[in-house]
Amino acid sequence: MDLQLKGKTALVTGASMGIGRAIARGLAAEGVKLCVAARRGKLLEELSKQIVATGGVRPVTVEVDLMENGAPQRLAGAALKGLGSINILVNCAGGSQPSLALDAPEAAWAEAMTLNFIRVRQLTHAVLLGMIEHRWGRVINLSGKSEPEGLIAAHPAKAAVHAWSKGLSREVGKFGITVNCIQPGRIMSEQIRRKYSEEYRKEQSAREIPVGRYGEPEELACLAVFLASPVALYITGSVMPVDGGLRRYAF
Repeated sequence: MDLQLKGKTALVTGASMGIGRAIARGLAAEGVKLCVAARRGKLLEELSKQIVATGGVRPVTVEVDLMENGAPQRLAGAALKGLGSINILVNCAGGSQPSLALDAPEAAWAEAMTLNFIRVRQLTHAVLLGMIEHRWGRVINLSGKSEPEGLIAAHPAKAAVHAWSKGLSREVGKFGITVNCIQPGRIMSEQIRRKYSEEYRKEQSAREIPVGRYGEPEELACLAVFLASPVALYITGSVMPVDGGLRRYAF
């Protein structure tokens, strides 16, 4: 299938490793010109070299910490300067935290909400006017599961992303812009390897994941690349899990 992505432009956050890196490489393979952003500039340069080595256009790289005040607006400006326009935004930057106590300080809640929702919203709104002007755009948000196992601040932040994305999709659909969320299941990453031992991963895979293993970033990236394409015009306001069947809800 021709995804009709050649010549499009995309900004991908959290692109230094894992899912963000895999999505960036997947888009580049389809002829998309990229701006890739993350905190670790050296890893972005390595990604850039890989993309060029496989025949892609050298990406614009932006080393940025999105938790800094004004960072989303600065990133949007740098991406726009480097690319000329932003057709596709993939929000991959984010992170989980341990469970919080009932008396956890307000700062812990604020940090999780800022990283996982507020910065996503701010960056998206910073690039939307350009998409509206061109009457075409794609916003893809990497979110999280809707089955909290405890009092983890990232969960309500991810739920906010789902609700906001749905509302936004209804506002911008008339401009040819789609907004969708992807919920990663157990996708291999630095964080997964740090949090879960190999023994635990094997045990959980056998017990809870129908396909019997954790996923690879590329297995999620293929959905993101499809959603970014003109072919996916009629898919918007959706929340799609990529989890090997881990989640038990039917819809």
